[in-house]
Amino acid sequence: MAGESKGHNFEDVKSISDFLLSKTQLRPTIGVICGSGLGGLVNNIENKEEFSYEDIPGFPVSTVKGHAGKLVFGTIKEKILVCLQGRFHFYEGHGINKCTLPVRVMALLGIKTLIVTNAAGGINRGFSVGDIMVIKDHIGIPCLAGISPLVGLNDE
Repeated sequence: MAGESKGHNFEDVKSISDFLLSKTQLRPTIGVICGSGLGGLVNNIENKEEFSYEDIPGFPVSTVKGHAGKLVFGTIKEKILVCLQGRFHFYEGHGINKCTLPVRVMALLGIKTLIVTNAAGGINRGFSVGDIMVIKDHIGIPCLAGISPLVGLNDE
């Protein structure tokens, strides 16, 4: 498949999560993927423990300008979370396995809730820059070509 790289098997993902769990006592139940412009969310985190992607064996390195390339563990209002500062986009030529690897790692870290954010444009004149909107549904155009983040290696 175009743009697809060698996949990560369960052992690869578990090795990454085991490494992280050995480096922190925090056990997140919430995962947040910080989209463009929302990396500052980590400024609200207490008891921060930061891990640069390049220091995590087997973890891809972010190449997008402005993405910090860090996993940040900590607490907000007594909830333990992990934030992904920088992600990997299929349109940049990364394979779908690389794009989904961080979510698979967060699942093995123990998250039960995943919050995914992004910057988006819109045509509704009632929205202003900085407004938060909830997307109820979307059409995954790559999925129409058989490129789905749901296809591939699972923890089974």
